[in-house]
Parts: sequence; structure tokens; C-alpha cells
Amino acid sequence: MTSPVTVDLSEQERRELHPRATSYTLPYLRVTRAWMILLATQGFGNHAIASRLDTRREVVSLRRKRVCERHLAGLEERPSRSPAGLSP
Repeated sequence: MTSPVTVDLSEQERRELHPRATSYTLPYLRVTRAWMILLATQGFGNHAIASRLDTRREVVSLRRKRVCERHLAGLEERPSRSPAGLSP
């Protein structure tokens, strides 16, 4: 099953993403996110990507949506929101 959200990357974005996906020194989550998007650009659905990368379909869906909205910046974590009055 394909996703309703299609990931289209420029050639420059693909060239930037491939080294992240094949890196041995980056944190595991960054490498996995890069693979999620590379596989999405190849037409794989969220379920297939999640199975292949041993993660949840919802995680793949979230990253796919964020990359569509914010391009490669969508791979990075968003700052967490702490409840009002609970800041350190």
C-alpha cells in the first residue's frame, strides 16, 4: 500500500541524504530516518519501509510528512514543549 504523501527530493537533497543513510558514525536514528526517506522516494509504502527498518508505520508516516513540509530539516527532532511553569 502506498502513502498519500509523496516525497519528492531534489537531486542535491538526494546527494546529501545518501551519505547519511550509509554512515557508520552518525547516530542510529539519523541513519534510519535517512533510509526512511530514501525508500519513500523509491515508491515504498509506509508499512513496507517500517517492516524493512524494524520500526512502526506511524514513525515512517510522521517523518514522510515532515520531510514533505520542511524538506531535509524534517528529519531533525523538533524542540520538545514543556508544560508552562515547568521549565528548568
